[in-house]
Amino acid sequence: MMSTGERLELLTDLYELTMAASYFENAMDDSATFSLFIRKFPPDRAYFVAAGLQDFLDFAANFHFSDSDLAYLKGTGTFSDDFLDYLKDMRFTGTIRALAEGEIFFENEPILEVTAPIVEAQILETFAINTINLQSMIATKASRCIHAASGRQLVDFSLRRTHGIDAGLKAARSSYIAGFVATSNVLAGKLYGIPITGTMAHSYISSFGDELEAYRAYARSFPDKTILLIDTYDTVAGAQKATVVGQEMANEGHKLLGVRLDSGDMVQLSRQVRKILDDAGLDDTEVFASSSFDEYKIAKTITGGAMIDAFGVGTKMGVSSDAPYFDMVYKLVQYGERPIMKLSTGKVNLPGEKQIFRKTDPQGRFSEDVIGTRDETIEDTS
Repeated sequence: MMSTGERLELLTDLYELTMAASYFENAMDDSATFSLFIRKFPPDRAYFVAAGLQDFLDFAANFHFSDSDLAYLKGTGTFSDDFLDYLKDMRFTGTIRALAEGEIFFENEPILEVTAPIVEAQILETFAINTINLQSMIATKASRCIHAASGRQLVDFSLRRTHGIDAGLKAARSSYIAGFVATSNVLAGKLYGIPITGTMAHSYISSFGDELEAYRAYARSFPDKTILLIDTYDTVAGAQKATVVGQEMANEGHKLLGVRLDSGDMVQLSRQVRKILDDAGLDDTEVFASSSFDEYKIAKTITGGAMIDAFGVGTKMGVSSDAPYFDMVYKLVQYGERPIMKLSTGKVNLPGEKQIFRKTDPQGRFSEDVIGTRDETIEDTS
């Protein structure tokens, strides 16, 4: 459901409905299979991570047109009363075979296949691409960040610059599927059970007349969840003030969880800050960093020798900045007993209902994927 309370069945392209109407008028009701896949990798990509399946399954399971939907369609003057009556009673009666969320996959491999009477299967196309494209795109970007971080924890900070409310929620969910440990997005925490975390903004620090007093005030409010933002004025001086608060907290039986860097030379500053914390006996206080991180900046920062324990990853992950869309399509691959193959230049698809066989080497690493027909066995493809 959208925040307006509107159902999502009309969140579709008009041609899905005009095709469905023509299928209906021509008594085309055989079972059809549509395959959802990505034609090719974007630049600098070599794998994808599946996400968005749960939303699609929920949509299909609860699919039906409301009275207001049907009244709107009638008002367009496009559809016959017989077809609208058919839509009123239509529910999804087919089957969906899909990769699990979080599964790695590759170009031209089916993410899911929908088999149902052709009208039912056709009408699901737009929603399938919309929801699975976005969430798989973000999960893939997040996975690349996880790999670059080499075991360091990552937190989703993307909400304020994602492309809308729903995108912000899905970015939190998709990054969590990929391996992020938490999100700053409170609603995503409520809806999806994702741990939430956060520190403070520079406005909090600057609202106080003194940086040290701002730190003390925050520590009084959250004695067991204090992470201090130390770069509002001078990062090194901020770190020194943070050690004062950290020692005061320790004397009262609490712990300064961390300090956050949000600007400047992350390699140099993190090393300076780490030494300041260690010299003050706060060796278990972590150094957290944010500010335009993605897999490239994370890798460069770590390779450069930064002493950072965790990263806040925001905009570039939340919009998948270097690959902001996938060439994802939903193609008819079988109608009745007849396999279907599109032959358009550059857009040829594999016909028939399919499955993926994955081979691994003795160390358990992926070595090869084989795309086969639904009734094949691995012995047939070796």
